[in-house]
Amino acid sequence: MSKILGISAGFHDACASVIDTDGNILFAGHSERYSHVKNDKNFCDGLRAELSHWEYDTIAYYEQPLLRQLRAIKSGERFDKSWTVRRALKNQLGPDLRGAKIDSYHHHLSHAAAGFQTSPFNSAVVAVIDAIGELDTISIYYAYYDCENGKARYQRMWSQSYPHSIGLFYSAITDRVGLKPLDEEYITMGMAAWGTSKLDQDMMKYAVSNVKESTFKHNFHIGIEEDVFAGESNEDIAHAAQYVTENLIDNVLKRAQNLAYTTNLVLMGGVALNCVANSRIGRYFPRIWIMPNPGDGGSSLGAAALAYGKKLNWTTPFLGYDIQGEYPVQGLISELLTTKIVGVANGRAEFGPRALGNRSLLADPRGAEIKDKVNEIKRRQKFRPFAPVILAEHASDYFDMPFGWESSPYMQAVAKCKRPDLFPAIVHVDDTSRVQTVDISDNSGIRKLLEEWYRLTGCPMLLNTSLNIRGEPMVNTREDADRFENLYGIRVLS
Repeated sequence: MSKILGISAGFHDACASVIDTDGNILFAGHSERYSHVKNDKNFCDGLRAELSHWEYDTIAYYEQPLLRQLRAIKSGERFDKSWTVRRALKNQLGPDLRGAKIDSYHHHLSHAAAGFQTSPFNSAVVAVIDAIGELDTISIYYAYYDCENGKARYQRMWSQSYPHSIGLFYSAITDRVGLKPLDEEYITMGMAAWGTSKLDQDMMKYAVSNVKESTFKHNFHIGIEEDVFAGESNEDIAHAAQYVTENLIDNVLKRAQNLAYTTNLVLMGGVALNCVANSRIGRYFPRIWIMPNPGDGGSSLGAAALAYGKKLNWTTPFLGYDIQGEYPVQGLISELLTTKIVGVANGRAEFGPRALGNRSLLADPRGAEIKDKVNEIKRRQKFRPFAPVILAEHASDYFDMPFGWESSPYMQAVAKCKRPDLFPAIVHVDDTSRVQTVDISDNSGIRKLLEEWYRLTGCPMLLNTSLNIRGEPMVNTREDADRFENLYGIRVLS
């Protein structure tokens, strides 16, 4: 059976996806998990070896390199007319492309397809918000399936283009507060809760020229001058940036609501990882889908979806490297009851930046000391929050789930914790938590673990954070898990 290989690579977070002609997703994984280079922008030998197991006759690339080069001219970079799709693919896969048919698609269309063609919807408005594609920074589509042949159709209704970019603005702020842009924006988001509203209006006046049109006064691609907001705390700067970002996203969604008469929203692009902003979406759209890898890496699946043309059979985010064996529920329970912290590396790795139970560091969320212990293990800033994973049927007992997010299986929105005093390890300074719910119909290992944990303790949740060595991506193989054990003295069960 012929297969389609989708590729996103060359800028950051290189990924590959493989689907068959029945729309089944056979593999989707990150190069970084094999190379141990966080946000690795190129394919590594480990990922190439993984792909060598698959026979494919079509290769789909997630953007159009020559259009990206045209944007390079606009931003003052050198134009390279030889930078073609075939050259880009050979850089990633090697010179032998197996005689495969080659397709390439617009960057934002690949984002849109990764979301819509994995969603439960037959029609939806699709909003893509990221740093930059070829030229687009925001796009709104109306997407539906053709009644005659089931083909996905995309009608582009509005867009904003470079240099006006919500994503570039947030990355510039990330750099301004001393963090790594295009990597640590999630830390900026966590830092924002520690700030005050002191600079909110000043940041809006400094940065934005027209909120409704999402236009900016500066080209944030080149960053922010060092003397801007000099003397102000990083926390207040981050708070103000989050305020501006939420207002801009709100206006994009209002526009989307007015353009397409549907209650279904698909949100994609790197900005869709801002789970604080996501918590507000329900006021505009009650039915929401964000594929768990909404950034550029996920567009490898989007490119493959466009080449396939129809709805994909999305059943799970566990699509990467497989550590075989039964999920070690009893071993994990034993370790949690005695040491309160344990790692798990079992089954197929998550596709996306968040651990969802197969490459996780888990802990009892009830102890006052647990948060500091886990932060010490992971060598990360103590102000950063941890997330709970909870049996879905108990979520509303412990969290005020925002409208539209009664179910949050991919940890994509925050909710107020009703009893932060009982669960100090999983609440942020503002008493919110980035909740992951696990539905009763879910047959995953993490569901079975939570059920047993609840039976024994009466607590329906665990602290869940990514299993990774500081400065590296999530553990991928059993060998990676062994390294984690040796470095940190925490058992990792498979």
